Amino acid sequence: MKLTNTVAFVTGANRGIGRAFVEELLAAGAAKVYAGARNPDGLADLVKTSGGRVVAVALDVTKPDQVAAAAKNADVTLLINNAGVAHISGLISADSTDSARNEMETNYFGVLNMVRAFAPVLAKNGGGAIVNIASIASLVNFPPLGSYSASKAAVHSLTQGIRAELAGQGTQVTGVYPGPVDTDMAAGISMEKISPREVAKAVLAAVAAGEEDVFPDSVAVDMHAAGLADPKALEKMAAEMEL
Repeated sequence: MKLTNTVAFVTGANRGIGRAFVEELLAAGAAKVYAGARNPDGLADLVKTSGGRVVAVALDVTKPDQVAAAAKNADVTLLINNAGVAHISGLISADSTDSARNEMETNYFGVLNMVRAFAPVLAKNGGGAIVNIASIASLVNFPPLGSYSASKAAVHSLTQGIRAELAGQGTQVTGVYPGPVDTDMAAGISMEKISPREVAKAVLAAVAAGEEDVFPDSVAVDMHAAGLADPKALEKMAAEMEL
């Protein structure tokens, strides 16, 4: 997919990976970027300096009315599902299932809400592309992030499913599986981290090349390779890792 003159919609766009996507899309020649965020005030500087190319959109991906309103932007050709939440909690050790439900509502159902709303828009615009930001935790569960890992595994499966369902309308679907990224959400993780800008650059290059799966950093590449070689060994390693 050509990025020049594309019209993109990025969720979770006010900081971290989402903000990096907005900036890199502008650098790549996007005609317009709709930047969705629960608090769009954090996008004021980008809107001001973009010459009209960035449009801030109030969006909580867990709220169907806001998702439906976002999908009225009928010129979108690239949807980047980046919004997400993470709680450092195990599946059993957590005090309740509240954090797990919150992660699933945002990380899985939020993506599903956006895909269902924008699939007809993309179809009318020639097929376009969808990018889902998953995680290397989609492929193996990290017990200190047990419920987060489960929600991202659901995103991985969703990505495979919509790739098949939307193939007939010509929509390219790309899944992204980074290791730790240097964002506020990963502040409590001590592992080596890639920068949001590096993630955005790698993903957009992959989209332009038509790639379906992106492992944008060395941690992700190594863990993916380990999982292909010996899935049970990777599971044991993840269970013993200190984040």
